[in-house]
Amino acid sequence: MRPLTITTREAVTGPVLEINGDLDHETAPELRKAVEDLSLASGQLLVLDLGGLDFCDSSGISALLSARSLTIEYGGHIALAAVPANTTRILRIVGLDQVFAIHPNAATATARRSAAG
Repeated sequence: MRPLTITTREAVTGPVLEINGDLDHETAPELRKAVEDLSLASGQLLVLDLGGLDFCDSSGISALLSARSLTIEYGGHIALAAVPANTTRILRIVGLDQVFAIHPNAATATARRSAAG
């Protein structure tokens, strides 16, 4: 078990949260709080970079959905980047690959968004 760390950085399109470690029942509230604490402006893109994610359980999936709901509430958009294969599989099984925009990495997510918007 690796502790969760969340690092925030800014991209042209909006904030990028780099998520490393385990996203589970114990740590899911940390992601929710990190999103709540953002100053997300209407129209901005929040990218959750999951490249360093080691483990994600149902509580972690719920936290991703909460992040999506909060982002929409703020008038923003959300994308997942660098999603590990095991988490991608879970997202596909439950149909969330149709709910989240998923990109190979954060640079691609922000580049596509800036090119489109």
